[in-house]
Amino acid sequence: MRLLIIRHGDPDYEKDSLTERGWREAELLADRISKLDVAEFYVSPLGRAKDTASLTLRKMNRTAREYDWLQEFPPRINRPDVKGRRMTLAWDWLPEDWTAEETYFMRDGWANTDIMRAGNVGEVYGKVIESFDALLAEHGYVREGNLYRVERPNRDTLVFFCHFGLECVLLSRLMNVSPMILWHHTCAAPSSVTTVYTEERREGRAAFRVSAFGDISHLYAGGEEPSFAARFCETFEGEEERHD
Repeated sequence: MRLLIIRHGDPDYEKDSLTERGWREAELLADRISKLDVAEFYVSPLGRAKDTASLTLRKMNRTAREYDWLQEFPPRINRPDVKGRRMTLAWDWLPEDWTAEETYFMRDGWANTDIMRAGNVGEVYGKVIESFDALLAEHGYVREGNLYRVERPNRDTLVFFCHFGLECVLLSRLMNVSPMILWHHTCAAPSSVTTVYTEERREGRAAFRVSAFGDISHLYAGGEEPSFAARFCETFEGEEERHD
């Protein structure tokens, strides 16, 4: 089985939709995805993901199943570098703060710190991965320990239109790692495609393996420069780039 996890196009967060650039990205993405044989489409309930999906679905005359758990990962925490209370998304930390605590690198410990518990981050994470595992089970791959029991082997392609933070949650489940590592050490550009395949090296037991992360080749093919969204300044002197 193949999973394609797609981040929405360049976002207009105020309108929960896409910028003009985002719509161009979505159109180029539709040209790419429409060439594939897709078994099922899944989409976040948020407008920017649904708008991104809409061009592909229209081009293929298809519909998508919408799930609340595919929305951007919602828990918020109090950033320790800010005096007083500042609520921010669970992965929006300064590197010097979260990396100072080894617990955040641990698959079974990252959500058990005071900061994460105060934001109910682990509880929400658990609900998302439970729903994800249930969907994979529908397609013949049942979570069993750190691998998946293959009840119905297949080469189906499933496409998910969602968000960067949520994408990292899904990948952390498949990889058996802390999502903090993926949130902070990877960046998927708007409209990017991450490809994950099953590997059944022994009959009946499968692992998931990423063959491409954050691929934006459709943008380069269409002459569209990738958006800077989700990244921070490459050097501190980059005044026009986001610092915080």
